[in-house]
Amino acid sequence: MPIKTTKFDIQDHLKTPEDRAAYIEAAFEEGDPAFITHALNDVARSIGMTDVAKAAGITREGLYKALSDKGDPKLSTLLGVTKALGVRLTTSPAGPNENLAEERAAI
Repeated sequence: MPIKTTKFDIQDHLKTPEDRAAYIEAAFEEGDPAFITHALNDVARSIGMTDVAKAAGITREGLYKALSDKGDPKLSTLLGVTKALGVRLTTSPAGPNENLAEERAAI
């Protein structure tokens, strides 16, 4: 008997604010700008691009362009989109092997 598979759709897993925040957090932890942009796009689509664009203060077309595969959103766009998505960007100290300032001081 053959195994039935279904196509994975991230939209099925981005139903709550906590799910969306966890997904974006994981993308930032990876540190890949393309993946971060893709995750923001996924979350924006799960909410609705028109609503996110309006809340972010940009056009819907501008949002699509910024969060496309070739997009590279400006910091102001990134901050507007994250606010519209209901997430807050925060910082924390990097691990000991990730801190360039400490690494240079030790030399």
